[in-house]
Amino acid sequence: MASEGGSIRVMIVDDHAVVRSGLSAFLMAYDDLEFVGEAGGGAEAVRRCRELRPDVVLMDLVMPEVDGAEATRLVREQCSDAQVIALTSYKEEDLVQKALKAGAISYLLKNVSADELAAAIRAAHLGRSTLAPEAAEVLIRAATHPEEQEGVLTPRELEILGLMVEGLSNPDIARRLFVSRSTVKFHVSNILMKLGASTRTEAVSMALHDGLVK
Repeated sequence: MASEGGSIRVMIVDDHAVVRSGLSAFLMAYDDLEFVGEAGGGAEAVRRCRELRPDVVLMDLVMPEVDGAEATRLVREQCSDAQVIALTSYKEEDLVQKALKAGAISYLLKNVSADELAAAIRAAHLGRSTLAPEAAEVLIRAATHPEEQEGVLTPRELEILGLMVEGLSNPDIARRLFVSRSTVKFHVSNILMKLGASTRTEAVSMALHDGLVK
């Protein structure tokens, strides 16, 4: 519930300290938004949410150990008054679907403007959703062409699968693509799930057998 002064209590969850710092500074520019705390991962987010009782949680999605979607589900279960805004750099279809199914009210990309993010926080506090155009496209595509969604690897997943075939480890792939290890781990997990593979070796074997990569 909003504080007595009418401000909306906001908690930030992101595994990058510089992102948390930037977002907390952003909140201070708006009189009706109050920064009440932060967490560097999903498990910590659930604990901190129980302690701080924020109105709105800005949730990164690709994090090590407990990812943002699972953290969103747990926050919604244990802190039902808190609305969750997924705030991420990624627009992959699986990520959008997982976040919204977990209970996120909104899905925004980190390139959103300050005023747009502030407006989304206010809307979330009122129970209204805000979707990045890319997220809206994913939902429309899934609704109108459901047969195309299941088991289809995205271009990024195919790229990573190709690097797996080359024998690169997750850290090697992260360095090659200039992304974090947690991002690579997220994509590899999706690849295994979509291919129905239980191990990386099995996924590589299926990729070669089925000609999924060159």
